Amino acid sequence: MLSIIDIEKKLKQIKPEISEKFHVTNIGYFGSYSKNQQNENSDLDILVEFSRPVGWEFFTLEQFLESKLGLRIDLVTSNALKDRIKEIILKEVKYI
Repeated sequence: MLSIIDIEKKLKQIKPEISEKFHVTNIGYFGSYSKNQQNENSDLDILVEFSRPVGWEFFTLEQFLESKLGLRIDLVTSNALKDRIKEIILKEVKYI
C-alpha cells in the first residue's frame, strides 16, 4: 500500500505527461486517502479537470494512472459529481 507522500510524489512526477497527453489541467485526490483512512482494499479517488473534451481518452487516463500508481483508480470530473456530494468532495480534494 502506497503512502500519501508516495502518491503525491508519483502524481507530481506524471503530471506533465498527463497534461500533455490527456489535456489535464488539474488533478487531485479525495476520499479515504485524503483523510488518511485508506486500507489495503481502498481505491484511490482522483478528480481531474481537462482543458478540452477528451471522450474515450478518459478511460485510457484511468488505466494509465492505475499502471503508474499500482492502485485501483476511481477517476471523476467535477461535472460528474452529484450535487448532494459535490460540495463535500470539493472541500476535501488535495490538489497536486
